[in-house]
Amino acid sequence: ACVYILPRVCSPPPSCMRTRLHQFHLPLALFLLSLVAATMLPFARIGDAEVAMGRDLTAVETAWFRYSAGMSDFWLYAHNVVFLLLVYTLAPLPFVMAELKRPKAIQKYKLQPNVHFPVATFVKCYKNVVKTFIVAVGPLQLLSYPTIKWVGIRTGLPLPSVWEVVAQLAVYFLVEDYFSYWLHRALHCRWGYQHIHRIHHEFSAPMAFAAPYAHWAEVLILGFPAFLGPALVPCHILTLWLWFVLRHVEAIETHCGYDFPQTPTKYIPFYVGAEYHDYHHYVGEKSHSNFASVFTYCDYIYGTDKGYRYQKTQLAKVFYIFFYPHIYTSLHITAKRSTENTV
Repeated sequence: ACVYILPRVCSPPPSCMRTRLHQFHLPLALFLLSLVAATMLPFARIGDAEVAMGRDLTAVETAWFRYSAGMSDFWLYAHNVVFLLLVYTLAPLPFVMAELKRPKAIQKYKLQPNVHFPVATFVKCYKNVVKTFIVAVGPLQLLSYPTIKWVGIRTGLPLPSVWEVVAQLAVYFLVEDYFSYWLHRALHCRWGYQHIHRIHHEFSAPMAFAAPYAHWAEVLILGFPAFLGPALVPCHILTLWLWFVLRHVEAIETHCGYDFPQTPTKYIPFYVGAEYHDYHHYVGEKSHSNFASVFTYCDYIYGTDKGYRYQKTQLAKVFYIFFYPHIYTSLHITAKRSTENTV
């Protein structure tokens, strides 16, 4: 039997099949070759760039030219995948060390002090997230390169000014926050939560490594608003890198599980922060509150922060009753008299 089967298995495909394979492989090969061969700048030397721009290059522009002049736009865009893995690996480490070492100086800032994670939990979470990045997020980012070029993300000179970068980042944060709010809220419907979002809520007490810990579909769904801002307001590739890094760091900070009083983000108006988002995880499936990702204004406008505000009010009452009963009594009497006078 093997004498007759082996020649049939090892025989080359029919000529019609080979023709179809060539018809498919040739355009694909040309497309990939165009991605790799398309250089960023049409200048061979810095002097050529200065002549074309009519001025000397700044130190930053010179460094950018030397790094990227011979590199294709595709490979520059592929840096996003590298940055994603680096930020996710490095940014959570201080919070992980704080969780494992538990220094007394910062334990008072832990939002859920009775919850602690062993090393195995951190490792398992990290592996799952990296797997999602490699299998889903990375390939999608690379495949989205033609779209990035189509919307107008540029890689050449001149570099954007600081004010241009700040303005674009502000737009990106606002756009991402608004659309993420509605998508996140939709994921809390019965079907969305049970089939997709419940994985992210496996951590009722958030930790830094769990920021992107989610179903692969959720990572892609909530990743869409992050691309929407740059699609509406195209920027330089450097601004795009910075945007994705900042957004990822922000997500890690809001999931860190600690509410430090001197965090710089405390000075950003309407910023979500770790304490605000911790309530969302603490309530879990029953949560219909605190859907915002960056700013709290959507929750306030659409009334989805009422549970959180009620809890804050009750906790404040308990705090004053136990530690400052005379102040609580005075405030209670004043409020009661004000109500009687109004009536």
